[in-house]
Amino acid sequence: MTYIQAIILAIVEGLTEFLPVSSTGHLILGSTFYGIEKLPFTKLFTVVIQLGTILSVFVLYFRRFFQTFDFYFKLLVAFIPAVIFGLLFSKKIDALMEYPLVVAISLLLGGMILLKADDWFAPKEEMETTEKIGYITALKIGLFQCLAMVPGVSRSGASIIGGMSQKLSRTTAAEFSFFLAVPTMLGATVKKCYDYYKDGFVLTQDQINLLLIGNVVGFIVAMLAIKLFIEYLSKHGFKLFGYYRIALGILVLVIHYFIHPLTVI
Repeated sequence: MTYIQAIILAIVEGLTEFLPVSSTGHLILGSTFYGIEKLPFTKLFTVVIQLGTILSVFVLYFRRFFQTFDFYFKLLVAFIPAVIFGLLFSKKIDALMEYPLVVAISLLLGGMILLKADDWFAPKEEMETTEKIGYITALKIGLFQCLAMVPGVSRSGASIIGGMSQKLSRTTAAEFSFFLAVPTMLGATVKKCYDYYKDGFVLTQDQINLLLIGNVVGFIVAMLAIKLFIEYLSKHGFKLFGYYRIALGILVLVIHYFIHPLTVI
């Protein structure tokens, strides 16, 4: 992986991590189109650069993280399903991540859902603050988040839709999704690093530099993306993201079947 490729992937991660378009799917497609070889470090890189995007949530919502312990317990409850499903199906999840066509299909199906999301899930009575979210609601949102273990589904999109199905407003659902991303992505990063070293790999200085650059770029881009997303979502809803997902999914399928077969990354 070159430094230019690392910066491009970090920009993609920062832009898409908190949007309902699937950052994992975009990283898989980006790696495929740029011909980045499937190596243990490449897989590690796409997970570890999430630390930069996590930091952006801390910076933007710094005061909101200093709430009652009840708030942290709710995040823990929402996080537990991802831990259970992640440990049970980690190998199958890793296998799915090697197939761009899985991403394309997920993008298409998810896009169709987003086109109708505002009609299907718009609550009659909205819960306006994350502090009012109950434990059962948090658990249900966590279960929705697990759908994103299929690459292309979108962790952000699944958890936001899950929140709206529990009478959260679009903004509140999005903010809880951001908070939930912190333990989820931190846990995924720790596990990936552990597996990397358990398999006998050691980071070189060049690889450390790539990770540092990736996290810095991801942090800066994610800061901008979160601000713009919240503002846009509160006013316009999901339809633009639905159309984008469908268009990208169709493009990937056209390239694969009519131009050049997409191999695994």
